[in-house]
Amino acid sequence: MTERGWTASDAILYALGVGAGQTDPTDELRFTTENSAGRPHAVLPTFATLLAADPPYLGEPAAVRHAGETLTLHRPIPPAGRARTTATVTGVYDQTSGALLHHRSEIHDADGDPLATVERAMFVIGAGGFGGHRAPVADWKRPTEHPDHTVSHPIRPDQALLYRLNGDRNPLHSDPAVAARAGLPRPVLHGLCTYGFAGRTLLHTVAGGDPERVRRISARFSAPLFPGDTLTVLVWRRPAGALFQAVDGRGRPVLDRGVLDLR
Repeated sequence: MTERGWTASDAILYALGVGAGQTDPTDELRFTTENSAGRPHAVLPTFATLLAADPPYLGEPAAVRHAGETLTLHRPIPPAGRARTTATVTGVYDQTSGALLHHRSEIHDADGDPLATVERAMFVIGAGGFGGHRAPVADWKRPTEHPDHTVSHPIRPDQALLYRLNGDRNPLHSDPAVAARAGLPRPVLHGLCTYGFAGRTLLHTVAGGDPERVRRISARFSAPLFPGDTLTVLVWRRPAGALFQAVDGRGRPVLDRGVLDLR
């Protein structure tokens, strides 16, 4: 079990780290300030990903990729508090070119009431071929109709340097030498930062800006996004939420198999 606390400043730093207020500093004051008139402080739903426990050590950072994230919120995250997290490895799968580890964090507040569940997939390059089963694949098809919402976010060149202040100091996102060892031309944006940008888009386009309506957000991380690029989130509304995908400036999916469930 791990325990951590957070303050209003932590929630605000997270919101800034996933782009809140970049287009219009007055547009998302509920999430970027704690003292704006008529805008009581609220927390972006995807902040809960910061409360998950770290997966076990999986080796050299250059060989490890975040492959997917499913966040289930049992209630909105308060602007400040403490959380206790119990983590479990729920599966290890042989994907031939690497191993895929599934990891679940059950997050409770200081009184023991459930806050969120985070299910995380991590891919370890070169660790496959051990004769295990392949991971199950969820049934998801990109809709054939045009998206109901198409929202583009220019990603700041220093976005990863800002987002890493939330606690993920993996040098793959900041150190050119580590990126080069991973075969990348330069450091990449954190997958969870991309996920946070998508979560903000879903919150405002489908959930009416109300964190209480967001129950579950799930996505597969299919390719890296580089700071300085453009992230475009494609949203198809459904009766109980939405399907979504996010692409980079070349139209390549960086988040795939996206699902939003609303309360």
